[in-house]
Amino acid sequence: MPNYATINGAPRSGRASRWLRFASPQAFFPVAGGLAPLSLAAAFALTLLGLYIGLLVAPVDAQQGDAYRIIFVHVPAAWLSMVIYVAMAFWAGVGLVFNTRLSAMMASALAPSGALFTFLALWTGALWGKPTWGAWWVWDARLTSELLLLFLYIGFIALQAAIDDPRRADRAGAVLALVGVVNVPVIYFSVQWWNTLHQGASVSLRSAPSMATPMLLGMLVMALAMWAYAIGATLIRLRCIVLERERHADWVQRYAEGQP
Repeated sequence: MPNYATINGAPRSGRASRWLRFASPQAFFPVAGGLAPLSLAAAFALTLLGLYIGLLVAPVDAQQGDAYRIIFVHVPAAWLSMVIYVAMAFWAGVGLVFNTRLSAMMASALAPSGALFTFLALWTGALWGKPTWGAWWVWDARLTSELLLLFLYIGFIALQAAIDDPRRADRAGAVLALVGVVNVPVIYFSVQWWNTLHQGASVSLRSAPSMATPMLLGMLVMALAMWAYAIGATLIRLRCIVLERERHADWVQRYAEGQP
């Protein structure tokens, strides 16, 4: 006979109940503490490897020269800016629908990392655009929608900070995040939908990459490095949010006093 447990009045399998217990801030707190330093260590190592490949191994581009090397930061940052927003909206939506505290906290923890990578994508894009297009900024469809993404991140953070009640702040932020997620496919498909100055994707799941293997390898390694950093930074931020919101719980009092 399978092992069943009852959660909220509904039967769950033993395996499901073991996973669901990590939805509790108390249960996930030590997990986040263990994963965060590992993620940051991986981010450091992968960044060194990615920069070595991108700056020293990858060949010079025939058209853009060495100026193209900004893609080893710009492209992964742009990817992360969109993926983190979708993840933020997902967790905010889960918290809104199921009223789970940890989901809403995860959305709040993701937002600053997403804003950081969005700003990094815009800034490095400007550095790339000046020698390539002759201008720091143009009101291109992709650039404009990416700028809107930064405003959505800032708006999410500011809205939550402006509301004193955490529950109300989580609900308001979730609505904004879910509405703003429409902007993500606009960013991704803008170069296909409109006649934009921004070049098309060099890496696609539907076709072979249009760049040399060392270039592609360096960009993918840097993407993994940024993923690892985002995970580590988000988990550290999540632990801080948990301690702040659960500060009246007995287990937080014991943690603050150094008790197991």
